[in-house]
Amino acid sequence: MTTTTAVTEASESRPDHRRVLIIFSGLMLGMLLAALDQTIVATALPTITSDLGGLNHLSWVVTAYLLAATVSTPVWGKLGDLYGRKTLFQLTIVIFLAGSIACGLAQTMGQLILFRGVQGLGGGGLIVLAQAIIADVVSPRERGRYQGYFGAMFGAASVAGPLLGGFLTDSLSWRWVFYVNIPVGLAALVVTTIVLPPSARRRATAIDYWGAVVLSAGTTSIILFTTWGGEQYAWDSPLIIGLGVAAIALLAVFVAVERRATEPLLPIELFQQSTFRIAVTVSFILGIAMYGAISFLPLFLQVVGGSSATNSGLLILPLMVGVLSASIVAGQLTSRTGRYKRFPVTGTFIVAVALLLLGLMDEHTSQPVAMAYMVVLGVGIGLTLQTLVLAIQNTVPPQHLGTGTSAANFFRSLGGSIGVALFGAVFNSRLQTRLADLPFDFGATDGGFNADLLTQLSPAERARFDDAFASSLTPVFLLAVPLVLGAWILTWWLRETPLRVTTHAGPGAEPEPRPAAATR
Repeated sequence: MTTTTAVTEASESRPDHRRVLIIFSGLMLGMLLAALDQTIVATALPTITSDLGGLNHLSWVVTAYLLAATVSTPVWGKLGDLYGRKTLFQLTIVIFLAGSIACGLAQTMGQLILFRGVQGLGGGGLIVLAQAIIADVVSPRERGRYQGYFGAMFGAASVAGPLLGGFLTDSLSWRWVFYVNIPVGLAALVVTTIVLPPSARRRATAIDYWGAVVLSAGTTSIILFTTWGGEQYAWDSPLIIGLGVAAIALLAVFVAVERRATEPLLPIELFQQSTFRIAVTVSFILGIAMYGAISFLPLFLQVVGGSSATNSGLLILPLMVGVLSASIVAGQLTSRTGRYKRFPVTGTFIVAVALLLLGLMDEHTSQPVAMAYMVVLGVGIGLTLQTLVLAIQNTVPPQHLGTGTSAANFFRSLGGSIGVALFGAVFNSRLQTRLADLPFDFGATDGGFNADLLTQLSPAERARFDDAFASSLTPVFLLAVPLVLGAWILTWWLRETPLRVTTHAGPGAEPEPRPAAATR
């Protein structure tokens, strides 16, 4: 039997619908672990610091997870392409659970930060491998509905995480924020062990160790640059400038390394495909807009709208509803019609409109209006992100399926890190200027203020403060509008390759369709 025949038969011998649903449930449980832990720890941080101390290292509890997950994503994607995904997916669950247990047992802030990094290593693999495994067992034509459910789950987890974290911390202990992962992870292990079919394995001639090291170092430099800049260190400090220079130099070295590698971590030839190139660029831009907006909307609702920390989290629910409903609808329609280009085209435009509306809010904007704007933003995000993953999976060669999937996640996460930093830098600069112009003291230092002093203001003073705060924050959303409009223009050039009814087209690279066969 030839290699081509073997691959074709493997592609055609797919599990039936009932078995696919069971496989999908195991994958969803694994992804839920990673999605929740991106946000669940946020509401537990004050309690953690009061117990373990180390307030000056508080941000690293979040940063360590983000950094490890982002850096490891391309590595897991490539290893899945080389050695098969089932065992690796189960390994990432074990790594994640080990990190969770260790976090729950941590006795110092340093230990907690270290073990959060271990969690992140597992979390990065859970996301990309789950998306690639569903591509192994379901054809692109059928895959839209499953990708839609993935997107809906992420939207739900991003909002449910802080709420669940707060509930567990108040009801039990902050350690249960990590222990809660154990039953979910064990269930995912059991399901995937029983029903997940073994994935194909290619014999690797060489592992791109240098590519992994250089990309990890470059990504680390970028994330530290965006996380520390303007917060812990001034933008013009030697450390921040050094990190920026190092990031540029290391990424240039990475491109040179990948051109020479036998099994490159991120093959440069993928960027020669217009679908891949456009999809990862749009994912990067939406990462900037999405994470930036999600990070600062609760701040507006809490300070200007007068909501409590818990209520501001609840008020983000409309965003989740928008993401969840749009992801499911887009996935179902994609599977029924085989057409997907319309969703990123429509979705990116809706995101741009939503950011414009958010940028026009002021201290007089009512909560119902703000919540309606959040629904619009969620709909745009839900229509777009998972559809871009599907477009990549439909066009990359089968031997690069995991690599292409990981690239979409990697660039979205990288964009999110940059977006939060960009939004924060502009907001802090504007707020510092506006507070300095007010005739009363807020305890303003380094662009911040003492929120406890707000209760001591007279109604007139509070009105002036709300105006200063809102006029500093809401224009930040307008910064992302031109970027997203640029992404919208790019989506018009996305080639709509007909969705296959087989999982893989063949053993070799799938060529880009001829212009005559593409839908513009």
